[in-house]
Amino acid sequence: MSQVEARLAEHGYTVPEVAVPVAAYIPAVRTGNLIYTSGQLPFANGELLATGIHGTDVDEEAGALAAAQCALNAIAAVKSVVGDLDKVVRVVKVVGFVASAPTFTKHPVVINGASELLAKAFGDSGVHARSAVGVAALPLNAAVEVEVIVEVRD
Repeated sequence: MSQVEARLAEHGYTVPEVAVPVAAYIPAVRTGNLIYTSGQLPFANGELLATGIHGTDVDEEAGALAAAQCALNAIAAVKSVVGDLDKVVRVVKVVGFVASAPTFTKHPVVINGASELLAKAFGDSGVHARSAVGVAALPLNAAVEVEVIVEVRD
């Protein structure tokens, strides 16, 4: 077990198997020392944790929990490429998409769920640049989607 997985276990998390793509893409790709994940939905045990629109169907707390699951799924995608999560040097960038009503403005609160999980997993190396964007809809009616860029060492 990697140190990253041990830190996650201390917080009650287990890195899942990499999520099966729902369209024509792969979960993550490496170029040089960077790994880019595809957008990760909040799947846990084959089910979406949150569906619908923030501001009408989903509150920020449920959205943040779903964003944390997205980040956990992104970690699984990274692991599928690099093998050992202790090879991650740092989380470089997180982009979070929040399905939201036009009046909803708490996108950063929702995506904090992902950011906080990455900090638990990677410590100071998990602190990252970030964008949190509102969108009209996401695949499969997911409430949130997260993609991650990490730097790794050989």
